[in-house]
Amino acid sequence: MTKLVCHRCKKVVTPEEHASCPECKGDPSVVYPFRNSDEFLRQRIPPVLEERERLGLNGLVGGLECVIINTEPGRQQPAVDELLRYTGLSYAEGFEGNNLRTCVLKAEGPADFLVQSRLTSANPFHEHNVFPKSGRLPNTRLETFVFSTPDIAEYVAIQKKRGATFMTEDIVETPGFSFIQTTPSRYTSNSLGFIQWHGERGNWATHESAPLDWRFAKPDLPHLASIKHLDHAATRVHAENRDAAIIEFMRLTNYNFDFAIYVQALNSITNVARLSDKDFAMVFTSGIIPFNFDAESGPTENFIHNYGARTHHIAFCTDNIDETFAAIKADGMEFLIELVGSPDEGLKQTFTVASHNTMLVNEYIQRYGGFDGFFTKSNVTDLTRATEKQ
Repeated sequence: MTKLVCHRCKKVVTPEEHASCPECKGDPSVVYPFRNSDEFLRQRIPPVLEERERLGLNGLVGGLECVIINTEPGRQQPAVDELLRYTGLSYAEGFEGNNLRTCVLKAEGPADFLVQSRLTSANPFHEHNVFPKSGRLPNTRLETFVFSTPDIAEYVAIQKKRGATFMTEDIVETPGFSFIQTTPSRYTSNSLGFIQWHGERGNWATHESAPLDWRFAKPDLPHLASIKHLDHAATRVHAENRDAAIIEFMRLTNYNFDFAIYVQALNSITNVARLSDKDFAMVFTSGIIPFNFDAESGPTENFIHNYGARTHHIAFCTDNIDETFAAIKADGMEFLIELVGSPDEGLKQTFTVASHNTMLVNEYIQRYGGFDGFFTKSNVTDLTRATEKQ
């Protein structure tokens, strides 16, 4: 279905809904076929930065503390085993509480992994998970990115005044931390969590948590020492939601839009938002034009049609990527693509196939020497094309 966009306000409509923009008094001349560009997005960014300054949000959100992956109950243990086998993560502890069974995995760097499954059927993400190729695992997705805050009460008060909605009415208070998370985004289907530590950082259990008797062994594989911290994660969003997803993320965090790489031939844009050049980066990938049931839709929009808006891959910084890639492949991992890039270009990357347990693709990435970029267009093109296999 063709999507139209208003030249003045950028509201996206379909021809069946409106022959002209409902926000701009029905002038048919202001509606034209939707196509993403950076021009309008960059016009919207200065007001967001001004709002953050005016409301006192600057400095209230820090870096990534953890990601929360939910699985089907029977796939939780295999998901943990898989992450232990193919990343640098190690098992720290497991516990049950608040209708959740949680396994905590840790690695060098600040971002922990919480692999969870629900003990009840209630799932606020369920409607975001049921699509042609994801409906078989209706409870499986990377659900939440959790960021630190030095003053959660102040943060929540400000965000509620500007209309942000949260899963719980009140901040969840425990002896070790205070926590809250947003309702799933209408643009990304992700939730953002915010945590203020009162005790030891990384102690995710509460006084209500009961220890799990599960035991996991980290495989004794030398190449795993070369796989380091989480570099970035990439969420795929509809073309018409690309700007809104980035702006929403900027309003809820202190991240800023950095740059975008357009791959015209594949109808895809890779957009990077960063807190600093040393922190975890959030990547949003969308179409240039919306999905339209034809070859022009490309692998990004086709993925969203089949799986819904969701995090597509998690990327780990890797030393000695050639040896690591060969060792992981020899250990049974399948890949969507061989290594792309080179030291001369500044980086090398690859994508695994998607996990049967988490539905996530692992990316391994190595940047070389004085490389001052984040991605290269040639690598982005090759990796995007590889996802046609999904």
